[in-house]
Amino acid sequence: MGYQREWFLLEIGDDIDDQSHKDLQEEYQFYQAVVNGDVDAVRKNCEQNRFVADEGVGQLSRDPVTNLKYHFVITTAMVTRLCRQKGMELEQAFRLSDFYIRKLDDLHATEQIMHLHDEMVLDFTAKMRKYRRGDTVSRHISVCKEYVYAHIKERITVDTLANELGVSSSYLSRLFKKETGSSVSGFIREQKIEMAKNMLQYSQYTIIEIANRLAFSSQSHFIQQFRELTGMTPKKYRDEHFRQKWNIVE
Repeated sequence: MGYQREWFLLEIGDDIDDQSHKDLQEEYQFYQAVVNGDVDAVRKNCEQNRFVADEGVGQLSRDPVTNLKYHFVITTAMVTRLCRQKGMELEQAFRLSDFYIRKLDDLHATEQIMHLHDEMVLDFTAKMRKYRRGDTVSRHISVCKEYVYAHIKERITVDTLANELGVSSSYLSRLFKKETGSSVSGFIREQKIEMAKNMLQYSQYTIIEIANRLAFSSQSHFIQQFRELTGMTPKKYRDEHFRQKWNIVE
């Protein structure tokens, strides 16, 4: 009962009101970027020094180094379980987690911990990026997928990719189908709709803004494509999934 009383006194006091925390939407988007293998988004988050005590990560210890270590462990645990859920091999995920947490033992400065944090999340992100793309034999297909991921917000066609690779459209179409089992246009559409699902779930963009940002020819075309792949309209998807809580149970 002693701890409950202490918490009650803290809660009604003024000190607790001074502790800020990150907006949940920002956290959702960050973890989603990691599990989606979005290296650019995660790197940008690191460059903005979002993983620091005075930026809203909360105070778990009065000592700044210990406080940051606690948050490092929490972040690593979240990243590990979410990446595992999205397909990372179990042993790989936990070996990676154990490696970085052991590295934490040797650090005694906030700058060192921040640097290790950035290395850790970028390592997980890069591995998820590779996993989500799958292993492909052909260099052409690897480059093709890389281009689609990097230019997902642009209008991409088979001709665009063929010109980028210096091959004919017919050759690329045959090769892509042979190695992936999907058409080039089908792959592009799937990746755009996957990005649209994330935007509907984790952002405040309107449906027409999402259609425009992903370079669909019109809002109606976006809705049609979304319904064909998901079985529901973008509005219904957002109603069911917007800011859905993380499920981290193994």
